[in-house]
Amino acid sequence: MRFFRNSIGLWVLFCSIIASDVLAADDKAIFDQTLGDFTEELVEAKDQGKKGILLFFEMDECPFCHRMKTTVLNQPEVMAYFRKHFLIFSIDIESDVEMTDFSGKTMLMKDFALIHNRVRATPVFVFLDLQGNRVTRYTGPASGVEEFMWLGEYVVKEQYKKLRFTKYKRQRKIEKKKNKG
Repeated sequence: MRFFRNSIGLWVLFCSIIASDVLAADDKAIFDQTLGDFTEELVEAKDQGKKGILLFFEMDECPFCHRMKTTVLNQPEVMAYFRKHFLIFSIDIESDVEMTDFSGKTMLMKDFALIHNRVRATPVFVFLDLQGNRVTRYTGPASGVEEFMWLGEYVVKEQYKKLRFTKYKRQRKIEKKKNKG
């Protein structure tokens, strides 16, 4: 009986370790790998027929970044939609890792975040077109999957050329109410 209890304890410990590894892997599943040269990433996005690039500016201690990664970005419909339309990269705003920006200039990630993108608080989502031009910036966490999906649609459908995201979101909420009633 004692062996049985110890075995169950070991089994529970093993399963929890495996589960945490799976969750950690899922946490990163939406992000593409980069060698840090975003001029090359633009070429790759064009070659893959994407609409553009999505940058997720984050930092390790950010509870809002963590919430976005564990409740929104890891959802299957979000991953499928965003990976279909964008290459997606995470940028650590505190990182001393060297990178090349969209114009070919080499700098530290933290300088790219602060100086070139004015990111002071996280999370920040920046959408760029295939020429490396910023088309939309969204600061803070989305309220949930629905709002984040609307943000993706807003960029994919190029609604940013016509109206602000807040107005687009208001229109989508009205459409949703009409469809329910």
